[in-house]
Amino acid sequence: MSTTPAAAPTTTTTRRSNSRLYTIAAVIVLAVFGGIYLFLTRGEVSTDDAQIDGRLVPVAPKVSGYISQLLVDDNQIVKKGQVIARIDPRDRRAELDHAEAALQSAEAQAAGATVDVPLTSNTTDSSILAAEANLSVAQAQLLEARKTAEKSHNADISVAMAELADSKANYERARADLSRMQNLIEKREISSLQFDRYAQAERSAQGQLDAAQQTLAAQRDTADIRDAAVQTATSKVQQAKAQLSEAQANHQQVAIRIHDSAAMQAAVKMAEANVETAKLQLSYTEIVAPQDGRITRRTVENGAYVSPGQTLLTIVPTHDIWVTANYKETQLRNVRPGDRAEIEVDETGKTFLGHVDSIANATGSRLSLLPPENATGNFVKIVQRIPVKILLDPAAVQSGALGVGANVDVTIHTR
Repeated sequence: MSTTPAAAPTTTTTRRSNSRLYTIAAVIVLAVFGGIYLFLTRGEVSTDDAQIDGRLVPVAPKVSGYISQLLVDDNQIVKKGQVIARIDPRDRRAELDHAEAALQSAEAQAAGATVDVPLTSNTTDSSILAAEANLSVAQAQLLEARKTAEKSHNADISVAMAELADSKANYERARADLSRMQNLIEKREISSLQFDRYAQAERSAQGQLDAAQQTLAAQRDTADIRDAAVQTATSKVQQAKAQLSEAQANHQQVAIRIHDSAAMQAAVKMAEANVETAKLQLSYTEIVAPQDGRITRRTVENGAYVSPGQTLLTIVPTHDIWVTANYKETQLRNVRPGDRAEIEVDETGKTFLGHVDSIANATGSRLSLLPPENATGNFVKIVQRIPVKILLDPAAVQSGALGVGANVDVTIHTR
């Protein structure tokens, strides 16, 4: 009888024992390697929800017109201040010429108004002085005329009237004497020679009376003339006063000229501002890069008509970039600004260094366009992600191998 069948159970048992040993050994190895991994990775938090970030700058013109020169193409590197495109400047140059001509005209008018102020002041001052002098002369002449007229009325006419009265009395006496002598000559009581003397005396008295009457009439005529002179002098005084008032009123033209000059100076300022505006508008026909970067999304061609605010292209920064890593809120307990970070780029597989700059004060869901409303319905707690800004080391930035929006894996060393 053979003994071979009895060996089978022993072989099966051996195989089971070996499998158990392998499993135990594998578990031990995994535990060892897991322990080593946990030891080596302690103090590290990682995420693959991270991207290169940067400020994309859309470039738009400030003036409208036709593109006369387009100097860049897609994916071309440009420097800040570099001319990207030119708009036909002829319209803006014509506006500048018009503004400069208007400025020259305003400056000429302002210069004339400025000169007119002292000229008007001197002219009106001279007119006032002349009018005051004329008034003084006219008032002096009026005073003299009044004195002369009063003298004619009070002295000359009175003297003439007194002389007329004396002449009349002498004439009356001479005529009475002649009348008496007439009776005597008829009676021949006196001689003809005596009578002739009385007749001659009567005629002389008559002549004196006539002369006195003429003198009185002449004095009255002179008084009338002097009264007229008083009226004339009074009119001259009134006329001089009117001229003085007019000169004083004209002096107010100085203030008007000063205001006109100020208005002209303001017009010059406005014209200067228009020139500066026209120069700015002309300078805007050259479209320059606002920052260093790479051209993308160019949507314009030579000869195209563009309007203010129309996006022509976008500049992607090549240096002002950083990493936005979205970490679970439970991973950030030990993360602090300044912690060292490693950034592995999915596109190239290269690893760059950086450091934590700051941690956002809001979760990504709260910053979304439609934040969730957890106060309604059944609530399920979901671990939120918080953006962490990581600044790249200068060597990483200068490498030029990091494109905005590219996916990266980020590991932050918290120890």
